[in-house]
Amino acid sequence: MAHDPNAATVTYADAGVDIERGNRTKRRIKYLAHKTFTKGVLSEIGGFGGLFSIDKEKFADPVLVSSVDGVGTKLKVAFAMNLHSTVGADLVNHCVNDIAVQGATPLFFMDYLATGMLVPEVAEKVIEGISTACKQNGCALIGGETAEMPGFYAEGEYDLAGFILGVVDRSRIITGEAVAVGDVVLGLPSNGLHTNGYSLARKLLFEVGRYTPDTYVNELKGKVGNELMKTHKSYWPVLKKLLAADCVSAMAHITGGGITENLPRVLPRGVAALIEVGSWPVPPIFEHLRDLGNVPPDEMFRTFNMGLGMLVVISSAKFKKVQSVLERAGEKAYTVGRIVKGDRKVMYT
Repeated sequence: MAHDPNAATVTYADAGVDIERGNRTKRRIKYLAHKTFTKGVLSEIGGFGGLFSIDKEKFADPVLVSSVDGVGTKLKVAFAMNLHSTVGADLVNHCVNDIAVQGATPLFFMDYLATGMLVPEVAEKVIEGISTACKQNGCALIGGETAEMPGFYAEGEYDLAGFILGVVDRSRIITGEAVAVGDVVLGLPSNGLHTNGYSLARKLLFEVGRYTPDTYVNELKGKVGNELMKTHKSYWPVLKKLLAADCVSAMAHITGGGITENLPRVLPRGVAALIEVGSWPVPPIFEHLRDLGNVPPDEMFRTFNMGLGMLVVISSAKFKKVQSVLERAGEKAYTVGRIVKGDRKVMYT
């Protein structure tokens, strides 16, 4: 069909996608990503694929470990508060923890940000959070995708996902096979909800409790929104020290499914975990959520981390060595249970 020079033209911008605005944002993202680059990065931001070289001197028999995740409905709280710098860090730290439990050192990260109409200031805040967390974890941000899809997302909303790749020497993979009856379960404290259980938390706080993000709650000693937006903690700084000291039999990142469903994932056949409720301090947010909805204990332990973001299983013979490593790292840990005979499940006492 011939082009009529006199007819009204329709452009991509008319459909809601401003390519130039997107390009300006991508230039800013390129700058933020550059700040995370490590010596393994071989490509520039903007290529069709990201290139990364593994240090064969450091990893003699390298095995790649990958994970992909999102931030879930925590994003709804971010939208309500117009606070976008922390969800990027949530995303990175969640992914770092997921591969760290298998002993993997994070190498690089890639993100996917999709929205109806790109707001440069918002996108930059999100990527800024990703960039900062990548740098803190020694992980390079080597690429990603910023998608503008008019009519697909509600105004002011976006979705966020991330992909991480790490590496571990084959002989150093943490599989959980070494876990044995008599081992000790240590719990590392969480910062709060991290990135899981937000659908239930939002229902309890905003519908049942009728709070807003700005509501000050005495039991929480702060505003609801501030509590919900606490950053998902990265455990890599302390886990890499435990791994270097050869102290770990298994690790479980306590995310969706809570302690009840995550710890069994790293237990071998023939053993179970006996967790002693009350052996660690449960942050007020979880008790308040329980009280708001009269939520049964098993539901709480299956939905939330209950104040423990990472569980580490160690042999009792290495207990003192682990204590020493944790003290030097300035990391608190609680003895929360032990390994007993059983069939790959968690029991509470």
